[in-house]
Amino acid sequence: PSCKVFFAKDPLKIVRAQGQYMFDEKGEKYLDCINNVAHVGHSHPYVIKAATKQMELLNTNSRFLHDNLVQYAQRLTATLPEKLSVCYFVNSGSEANDLALRLARQYHGHQDVITLENAYHGHVTSLIDISPYKFNQLGKDSQKEFVHVAPSPDIYRGKYREDHPDPSSAYAEEVKKIIEETQKKGRKIAAFIAESMQSCGGQVIPPVGYFQKVAEYVHAAGGVFIADEVQVGFGRVGKHFWAFQLQGEDFVPDIVTMGKPIGNGHPMSCVVTTREIAESFGASGLEYFNTFGGNPVSCAIGLAVLEVIEKEDLQGNATRVGNYLLELLAEQKEKHPLVGDIRGVGLFVGVDLVKDRQKRTPATAEALHLIYKLKEHQILLSADGPHRNILKFKPPMCFTMEDAKHVVETIDALLTEMEEATGMKRENDASTNAQSKTKPAEGSSQPEDANESIGHMNGAACRQENGLYSKKRSVPSKTVRT
Repeated sequence: PSCKVFFAKDPLKIVRAQGQYMFDEKGEKYLDCINNVAHVGHSHPYVIKAATKQMELLNTNSRFLHDNLVQYAQRLTATLPEKLSVCYFVNSGSEANDLALRLARQYHGHQDVITLENAYHGHVTSLIDISPYKFNQLGKDSQKEFVHVAPSPDIYRGKYREDHPDPSSAYAEEVKKIIEETQKKGRKIAAFIAESMQSCGGQVIPPVGYFQKVAEYVHAAGGVFIADEVQVGFGRVGKHFWAFQLQGEDFVPDIVTMGKPIGNGHPMSCVVTTREIAESFGASGLEYFNTFGGNPVSCAIGLAVLEVIEKEDLQGNATRVGNYLLELLAEQKEKHPLVGDIRGVGLFVGVDLVKDRQKRTPATAEALHLIYKLKEHQILLSADGPHRNILKFKPPMCFTMEDAKHVVETIDALLTEMEEATGMKRENDASTNAQSKTKPAEGSSQPEDANESIGHMNGAACRQENGLYSKKRSVPSKTVRT
């Protein structure tokens, strides 16, 4: 009963997948907008060939020397700032984040961890402890005394919003306050951990400069900065290989964690850190070993994934298709009062659905209804965030402009149906007409240039009386088949 599946009311049985498509047992094809783990595309032939070739020769643990391990570590660290030079290979994002905590705590002997609201870092016990996304479900007394939760740097729904003159400093000051309060109690900070962009927390893009300021405060307290790149790294943001690089060249985390996307879904992951932190970890006298982390097959797959990203220009594709997707979604925001905010970088995009744009009331039921309707149109999308009202786009990196157009056209038709059923569209039109007879609504804004890699668009006021809609009405049948 604790295990869940996608679309629990009408689950899918998927039997094969290729590229950005998944196929059920009836042969029906679904466009996959969910699976960031299949990073370069499902069943990529080059990756499969590399895995098969090495599997035919050898697969064993990393206590034997093997060229693949060294070659992959060299290729991987070449994508990172110079000081991030030591790799620990493990099997999942959860293992990576658990090891990152061990490294951080050993470094200066401190124990406490600062995490963000709505954060998720993995499913093992140590990570449930630092994941409010999970431990808040267990009740108000579930937060451990060594865990401190800072406000999520969300400029749409958070404490400091887009109208604040300096949200990055304001959110960083919240971390500084936590550090000071913690120190007054005689406790010491081991680490601040954050996804470079929050995924389960609602596709949140931290304001530029936030990480630099936080790192300054954390370092002064003797802690380290852990950047969780499990869902957002490896070129997904397009113009950078790592999402933390969006903060600027002057920011370098102390530890970076990765997950299964680096192996295109194969169980491999990595922790990369500095020589200083690695030596401190070794000085503990406790030997570290992972039986299949860094095995020859995993490293052959990892090398193949890096080669595919480069050969197929998947970073460039993430930028081009991501910008196009943001542009199309911006048009929907102009049309549909249910769309409150659009934010994204590359192929990491969120659509915040609201019942009332002025109050930013989460449209949770509407988001759930929409993803089920999209499934009927053979498009797989998920809704997440603390209110489960954020549509999450994080598809395989081979996602195309045609795919983006198809998804957005279908969303357009479905939103039109929902708004007509609730009367929301009529209310919005009446409000718009009334405003046009007087003066433009204050606070309304135009979409940002679609050529920018980051989109974050906020809308004018609009109201909805109720969140109910008819399930009998049909969506217009005209769709684009890809």
